Amino acid sequence: MTKRKIINDPVYDGFLSIDDPVILAVIEHPFFQRQRRIKQLGLTFLVYPGAMHTRFSHMLGALNLMGRALEVLRQKGVEISDEECRGAKLAILLHDIGHGPFSHTSERVLVDVEHERITLLMMQRINEEMNGALDTAIAIFSNTYPKHFLHQLVSSQLDMDRLDYLSRDSFFTGVSEGIVGTDRIISMLNVHGDELVVDEKGIYSVEKFIISRRLMYWQVYMHKTVIAADQLLLGSIRRARELDPSVFRLDPSSADFIDRFAELDDDDIMVAVKRWQHSDDEVLSTLCRNLVNRHLPAIRISNEPFPEQAKSYFTGTGKLKNRSYDFNDQEIKVLYKDGRCVSISEASDQLDRHFLEKQVTKYFLYQPK
Repeated sequence: MTKRKIINDPVYDGFLSIDDPVILAVIEHPFFQRQRRIKQLGLTFLVYPGAMHTRFSHMLGALNLMGRALEVLRQKGVEISDEECRGAKLAILLHDIGHGPFSHTSERVLVDVEHERITLLMMQRINEEMNGALDTAIAIFSNTYPKHFLHQLVSSQLDMDRLDYLSRDSFFTGVSEGIVGTDRIISMLNVHGDELVVDEKGIYSVEKFIISRRLMYWQVYMHKTVIAADQLLLGSIRRARELDPSVFRLDPSSADFIDRFAELDDDDIMVAVKRWQHSDDEVLSTLCRNLVNRHLPAIRISNEPFPEQAKSYFTGTGKLKNRSYDFNDQEIKVLYKDGRCVSISEASDQLDRHFLEKQVTKYFLYQPK
């Protein structure tokens, strides 16, 4: 008998049903279970108390959307084998498995390796343990599989990752600007010349998606108070390492790197921070007490750079960038009934090229209140 797992997901107001034995085995793997202990939005819960959801729930949500998208494409006559369906589902399920504690907050700090590279290493390890069951998934994730549109469903400017995290993050933060027409967009997906495209009736839903992503960056992902909290956490880790270079030190070249990395999650960092509150070093103890008790630094945002500040664990400056659409990446394409296929920047009467390619840069200064 085939084992079936039913998972209740409040974001989509229903149940996620999983009966593929390989996918279920991957979900049960310790590398994947670790995602239960990593918050999707890092320290954002210090601003939006409901933002306690995890990478685990996001990855399952993305898996659910991938299943829907593949079904829609098959119904439209796109040839996708059962093995390719499984590969695409596994690729999106594992797309974020290489994130470190508190997701993007600690990236390149605990270890100077991008999370995408760690994701691939973890996928390869699981694949070895499962005798090659992830071969197709790894090819799709790495964009080496012949059907390019399958990779686009995993990683592109309109992928199942972005569709899920916008809906999920909006749901748990209560920021309604992130609500997008997920069902509508998925129902409008199609394939043209091995490219993932959107049927012309979906233009307005895609426009809303792009605008929502831009608004969510400034209201959630780059909220100034979240940035202030991040500085405290990163400052705490840097100071702890200055006092003891072995703190959370991982060597990417070591044979046990992946195993040691997989042991780290949010809990490890916060246990250390709570312990460092009682350090004899006044700088470290102050940073950690402030973080634990949410005594965050004051932070100012400006469209112009701030004057250079003397380097300190308590005062500093930085830069924030946000571009909701990237012309250097493969553009979102719209497919018309007459067979024409054009970029969203040409098809849209709301989002001209100037709006889409505009990169917003802001500067911040943080200091004690």
